Amino acid sequence: MEFTPHIEVKDLSVAYGAETALKNINLAIPRNRITAIIGPSGCGKSTLLKSFNRMLDLVEDARVSGGILLDGQDIYAPGADVNKIRRKMGLLSQRPFPLPMSIYDNVAFGPRLHGMRDRRELDAIVERYLRDAELWEEVSGKLQAPASQLSVGQQQRLCLARGLAVEPHIILGDEPTSALDPKSSRAIEERFLALKKDYTIVIVTHILRQARRLADYVVFLYLGEMIEASEAEEFFARPRENLTREYIGGGFS
Repeated sequence: MEFTPHIEVKDLSVAYGAETALKNINLAIPRNRITAIIGPSGCGKSTLLKSFNRMLDLVEDARVSGGILLDGQDIYAPGADVNKIRRKMGLLSQRPFPLPMSIYDNVAFGPRLHGMRDRRELDAIVERYLRDAELWEEVSGKLQAPASQLSVGQQQRLCLARGLAVEPHIILGDEPTSALDPKSSRAIEERFLALKKDYTIVIVTHILRQARRLADYVVFLYLGEMIEASEAEEFFARPRENLTREYIGGGFS
């Protein structure tokens, strides 16, 4: 199936000191769909995800070569605005990290950082994105309560709302449900399925069942190399590579 790429990876290699993490990756991430990056531990999944929002810049010994195009513009080109790049991408980590402030202020933090001061507009933004994260009904009566009082699952949905409030184009999830109970995990998955009409979503997951449930497109990495990438239905039903067949068949983890 043809698709419009939102992110294009061109000959990307990443090393940490003397250790190579990714080797010559070429890949297109489809727009307004869910892409799952899968593979065994240590294969480069999180490194690839962090290359999209240039979080690798914060790793002292990381070296990146090649290019990544976001809407056709190379985010690693000299003079690229890293803050603008990161603003286009909301990130959900493995564990939620709400800011040490109220529920309301967590969601309002980004808009305020970018100059929003009107209280009525902030109220509307907070409600909108808490609703998008399916959290509004649970917290609307206690918006001034500390975010730390929420359950872990609620905190992850709050972090999703906080990320959406700066109006990104892309949502990145690095094992975003790994610290959650099954009910909270399903809530995050349902939000992803609902949000993909408005956002491109890229998740790293080690759970094949989750990739089968969510993904429209799948990328399989092994030892820093991209082994296979295709539409999810084709990937799971008719994998091209022997290594892919072995992995999805449970031959190794």
